[in-house]
Amino acid sequence: MMTRVQRAKQFMPFDAMKGLQEALRDREERHARVERHEIPEEQQRENEAVIRRLKKGSIVSVDYYCRFHDVTHKGAVTAFSIPGRFLKLGNETVFFDDIYQIRLIG
Repeated sequence: MMTRVQRAKQFMPFDAMKGLQEALRDREERHARVERHEIPEEQQRENEAVIRRLKKGSIVSVDYYCRFHDVTHKGAVTAFSIPGRFLKLGNETVFFDDIYQIRLIG
């Protein structure tokens, strides 16, 4: 007689093509990659003006380049460094040179 655990194992999912889903996700991720865009000088100046007004706790929306993808992140600034040229939104570090556009929301 089979135990309850042994019977349950019969109905566990079976992946006949082990690793296929992971390989497909990797391929999709590679196809979704983009090149870093150039930032017009006028936009760079606007970004710098916003960055100079930042304070810890400021709510911002940031469009930036991260690991081959364009990303938009909204949230509170948890830390920033003008000399280090970065800001943090939660656990995410955004470098000033990667920012396409930054807007103060609150």
